[in-house]
Amino acid sequence: MEIKHTALAGTLESSDIQFTLSKGTGVEINLDSQVEKQFGKQIRKVITDLLAEYDIKNVTVRAVDKGALDCTIKARLIAAIQRATDTQNQPNWEVLG
Repeated sequence: MEIKHTALAGTLESSDIQFTLSKGTGVEINLDSQVEKQFGKQIRKVITDLLAEYDIKNVTVRAVDKGALDCTIKARLIAAIQRATDTQNQPNWEVLG
């Protein structure tokens, strides 16, 4: 799947995460997290795994984490992916299931 334009999802509120996705070369993840020392590896794994499920190979991901749980990370990233690929009305049920 290809990123068509820059998209944003999430907020900067406590226990949330904000994603900005844009076109890139390869997968680049820029993570700004209050809990990066403890959970940075897991946050990056959730992001990388979900991008792989959507077959996204060229993207720059900017993530500003405020202590989000994995389920919130996935939900926000799915919203950003759907916005960036113009597939809001065509959910990928295999990924969501």
